[in-house]
Parts: sequence; C-alpha cells; structure tokens
Amino acid sequence: MRNKIAISMCSLCNKRTPAPLAIYYVLFTTFTLAEENLTAQLKDIKPLLTIPDSSFYLYWGLIGLGGTLGVAILFFMLKRLWENRKINKAKQYLAALKAIDWNNSKKAAYEATHYARLLATDERRKELFSQLEPMLEKYKYRRVVDDVDQETLNKFNLYVQVADESI
Repeated sequence: MRNKIAISMCSLCNKRTPAPLAIYYVLFTTFTLAEENLTAQLKDIKPLLTIPDSSFYLYWGLIGLGGTLGVAILFFMLKRLWENRKINKAKQYLAALKAIDWNNSKKAAYEATHYARLLATDERRKELFSQLEPMLEKYKYRRVVDDVDQETLNKFNLYVQVADESI
C-alpha cells in the first residue's frame, strides 16, 4: 500500500500543499514577515560607537611616575644619611696626634697634650697620659725651649700605639 500524504489548503497562498510542508511554509513566511517588520522598526537605532581608551597609557604613566618618585625619595634619603653620618672624633684626634710636627717643640707639646687628653677615656690611656703630661710640661711654659728628648718621644709613641689599638 501506498502511503497517502495528507494534502491541505494553504491559507496564505491558496495552494494545495502537503500538510507538513504547509506548516513549514506558514512558519517560514510568518518569521520572514516578522523579521522585516522588526528591521523596519530598528532602522533608527545607530550602531555602537567606539570610545577612545587611554587607560593603558595612564596605567604605565602612573607606574612610571610612582617609580620616579620612589627613586627620588630614596636618593634624597640616602644623600641625607650620607651627609649626616656620625663622624668618629677619636679617629680624628688620633690622626691629629700622628700628624704632629716635632720640629716646633713648644707647639707640638701643646697639641700633644690637647689631643692626648681628649683620647684618654679608658684606664690604660689615662695612666699613660698621666705619665706623658709631666714630660710635656717642660716644653710648654717657657719662652725658649729645647728639642724634645727621646724619652718623651718614646712615651708619646707608646701612647699613640695604645690609642690606635683601642680605637
């Protein structure tokens, strides 16, 4: 037996078409009409606009500015620390003791007494200074003085050596 296909009348075109195709034809034409109607309504809507985006450049600009500011702050902090570092006075006094010129014995005796007194902070240096000071006294308070004797120079060099070891 042959399969009979149901034939129906299409209400839109008044044609005779098989039933499954008629449903398809009706739906297709209805969707086409609806789509045409929808596009007619949407003709006044404008397309999307492109907005200029510079956030990438702002991001790297802020990172660069922050980095530059950080380096500048670090530079000025290190510069200030370098300029205000504590100067070791004991080393300066010791250098002044080592640089004494013994050709002018009166001036040398005054300088040696001054700097040796400033360096005499612990017991051993105080004891050596108390022994050195009377030796230097004979070169300080006279108008004309002799050259410094070898015993005074030896005691002075011993004091400088002890001070150098303890600093």
